[in-house]
Amino acid sequence: MTHPGEITRRQLIHRIGLTALAAGPGAGLLSACATAGTGGEPTAAPATSLAASADPKNPFGVDARKPLEVVIFSGGYGDAYAKDLHEEQYKKAFPGVTIKHTATQEIGTLLRPRLVGGDAPDVINNSGPKSMDLAALAAEGALADLTPLFDAPSIDDPAKKVRDTITPAVIINAQVTGKDLVLNYTVSHRALWYNAKLFATRGWTVPTTWQEFTALGETAKKEGILLFAYPGQKGPYYQLWNALYTAAKIGGNQVILDIDNLVDNAWLAEPMKRAVTVWAEIQAKYGDKAYLGLDHTQTQIKQLQNKVLFYPVGSWVENEMVKDKPDDFEYAIAPIPEVTGTDKMPYGAIQVGVGENFVVAAKGKNPQGGLEYLRIMLSKEGARAFTEKTKNVTVVNGATEGVSLPAGLMSAAKAQDKAGQNIITEARFEGWYKELFDYATEQTNVLMAGRITPDEFCANVQKKADGIKKDDSVTKQTRSQ
Repeated sequence: MTHPGEITRRQLIHRIGLTALAAGPGAGLLSACATAGTGGEPTAAPATSLAASADPKNPFGVDARKPLEVVIFSGGYGDAYAKDLHEEQYKKAFPGVTIKHTATQEIGTLLRPRLVGGDAPDVINNSGPKSMDLAALAAEGALADLTPLFDAPSIDDPAKKVRDTITPAVIINAQVTGKDLVLNYTVSHRALWYNAKLFATRGWTVPTTWQEFTALGETAKKEGILLFAYPGQKGPYYQLWNALYTAAKIGGNQVILDIDNLVDNAWLAEPMKRAVTVWAEIQAKYGDKAYLGLDHTQTQIKQLQNKVLFYPVGSWVENEMVKDKPDDFEYAIAPIPEVTGTDKMPYGAIQVGVGENFVVAAKGKNPQGGLEYLRIMLSKEGARAFTEKTKNVTVVNGATEGVSLPAGLMSAAKAQDKAGQNIITEARFEGWYKELFDYATEQTNVLMAGRITPDEFCANVQKKADGIKKDDSVTKQTRSQ
């Protein structure tokens, strides 16, 4: 029997996708990271906390002789920012140190066995469609506490703590199971993205109401252009985000808070149903089911070819497609149009969040070095270098001064300024309850393929949320903002 806060060995394996290991030759590795408990069932382990030293230049007491291992998700940002910039800064701070660098798009597949087997790398960029369940890893004590990082002196100004040099959303979103375990490094703007040059050439204006949105869909259809598309492979969560943030625009941010807090019937709330319905209708009238077989990159190529007007994604898309973007394409952001005429959030409200997870493995060989590596990333030099390399903004305040930004990011920055305080909050159940997020993503594909109705979608996901809520092995989390 398990109690709140406990997780059985088999439940842990299931939640981090290692069921196959339980019956295979690697099953013996499980004991290496299981925390002892009654009946052989490990209780939730606390995150490892690393005490700070008195030296502001080396606050974590890094042993310069110890190698460091860094694993980076090679997605929209690539991995050159780590290999050529941050790792070089680390080597400069600790001359002669050896760094093992790995880039992969298979984060979970590559690292789950290693984390379970006690052979974790020191720094992990946990991102992409195969990212790991952080709540499950936190329950097993696999993640180092980042509080010492946030309380450490800033590299730029030792009189300031790191936490005082970054956007407050980092600290709000750092917590998993009540501890600061995750560093979200980038600022992202998730909305609808379009080609500003195409709109200028055609004399089209960005729609501000749903009526204008569908009217543009009719116009575009006559010219063989889809109003909207999303990738059915390796990226249907883009549309799940889109539906969630549309629901928040309709009913306010409380819609997202209720979903994150597993409030009863949160997925059945009228704003959620309305959002799911209007997007299912857009897909049926102005989308193309053939796109269900495409991944995110293939869909983004279609948009670059002006075969798609609006695409729901984040501001990382501009850098992700930089090598394929033709000269006649200029990324720009469009807020979600007014849906009901009485939406709680005005037109212009956009989602601005922090993302791109980084964690330090508590059971790595050099967790002190892992914390220092993140502190280097959070310096102005480290952040500015990232922005220059990836053309994406980080969470470090003042790090973009003097940096030339591409058109899409400039558009996003202006949209954020116009939105003011009307910012759609970021849904957090993706990291808190990954099993729920993955299921909702699967159901999004089924919905957009026309195989279930919007009401069935909401009912199915609500049933899954109810199951998560009743599962005592899942550590519950709450938020108030």
